[in-house]
Amino acid sequence: MGLAQSRSAVTQELMEKTGFSAEQIEHLHKRFSYLCGDKAVLRKADFEKVLDLEQNPIREKIKNAFFDKRNLRTGTGGFEREIDFEKFLIIMSYFRPLSENADEEAINSCRKDKLQFLFNMYDTENDSMITLDEYRNVVEELLSGNPHIEKETARSIADGAMMEAASLCVGQMAPDQIYEGITFDDFLKIWQSIDIEMKMHVRFLNMDTIPSCH
Repeated sequence: MGLAQSRSAVTQELMEKTGFSAEQIEHLHKRFSYLCGDKAVLRKADFEKVLDLEQNPIREKIKNAFFDKRNLRTGTGGFEREIDFEKFLIIMSYFRPLSENADEEAINSCRKDKLQFLFNMYDTENDSMITLDEYRNVVEELLSGNPHIEKETARSIADGAMMEAASLCVGQMAPDQIYEGITFDDFLKIWQSIDIEMKMHVRFLNMDTIPSCH
């Protein structure tokens, strides 16, 4: 009974920290255990077991995101060498679905958290700025995974996305300002027309029982 109560208390604490239900936590723990094998922690090499990542054009960025201290809320820069189950849940919470009765504040918070996660993936230099070249390169990487888009077409679309971002960011600057890169506020504006709550999901981990954020 004591052990069961202890497990229940741990689960309750994780539910409060991440917003997942007990059933979702149990399911995610099975996935975590599968990836870790006989270890209690997850390392980057363990993601080789995730077959859906093999064809993902930004798989290295996705892997890095799981160990990014900014996403784990353990620091402002750098990467953890390994993460335990609680930290794994923290990362997965960025992909957590909203409750059906979520109000506008909850929806906006969900959207901002997801976009901050994406911003950190783009901001590879961890300087709170995304250069236009970084932005273009990631867009091009994403498009490269589409077999229906030729390389030159993907590059043209990526160049267009970069120019659109530049137009938006520079248009908000004073004449004497020097353009340094896309800030998070700029990033929010660039993505304002994208329904990120629906598109950011966990398919690459085969979490069939956890739907997209909606």
